[in-house]
Amino acid sequence: QVQLVESGGGLVQAGDSLRLSCRFIGRTFSNYAVGWFRQAPGKEREFVAAISWRGAFTHSEDSAKGRFTVSRDNANNTMYLQINSLKPEDTAVYYCAAVPSGSGISLRREQTYYYWGQGTQVTVSS
Repeated sequence: QVQLVESGGGLVQAGDSLRLSCRFIGRTFSNYAVGWFRQAPGKEREFVAAISWRGAFTHSEDSAKGRFTVSRDNANNTMYLQINSLKPEDTAVYYCAAVPSGSGISLRREQTYYYWGQGTQVTVSS
């Protein structure tokens, strides 16, 4: 069984940066594609960014503008989401998710993913 454990969230000010971490436990991390989603208060969960087992990136339209960077460290079974120039509208619970790698899967869809972390809260004050 796979377990995902997020960390790195907190209360920050607008303009600050954060790096969220997601530790992957239980299987061979390099065989999984991983993604980040977020859910703001009163809104549906939305895709932020993902990275395949080969290291190919997929970004949402917003994250493609450059403030979000997803990465993975297969040696340490950890994935990261770097968020720069944080804005109050980035306030949300951020979730990491994992799915066994395969062709033809859409990493933008939350239904794709088999495993989810518990979420880490990011709050950005103006």
